[in-house]
Amino acid sequence: MNENTFWQLIEDCRPTGPDPDFERLAAALTEHLAQSPVCVVTGFAEQLAWALYRLDRRELGQNLSGDAFLYTRCAVVAAGRGVFEDVLHDPGAFAPFAADRIWAESLLCIPDHAYERVTGEEWHRNTRYSYESYSNTGGWAA
Repeated sequence: MNENTFWQLIEDCRPTGPDPDFERLAAALTEHLAQSPVCVVTGFAEQLAWALYRLDRRELGQNLSGDAFLYTRCAVVAAGRGVFEDVLHDPGAFAPFAADRIWAESLLCIPDHAYERVTGEEWHRNTRYSYESYSNTGGWAA
């Protein structure tokens, strides 16, 4: 899955109406991926990890706990490509997500749940980039 397909999938699965914790988005993405070949599921996992890794930067997370920072980065991704790119170019665009504790922790489980539904097996995921907070050493360099 390429980056454009990843972002389009997020847009296509976005529910109408309020979705404050992005639970409905996560459910729709999981359902879509569970109906796809396993390579689409793993491709989604790679793109999600890459997006979260790119947001793993000192200027965004220096005042947040590791979990809060991760879940807030998930919310930025769940908000879509436009918001994601705004945050990459203007760290100030991240502040409302952090201040209002806008989280989308449920995004993290999407690939695992979809993989299990497609294969019938638990997935011991190992993506190229780690989505864990503070793993992007270049983003945290002084």
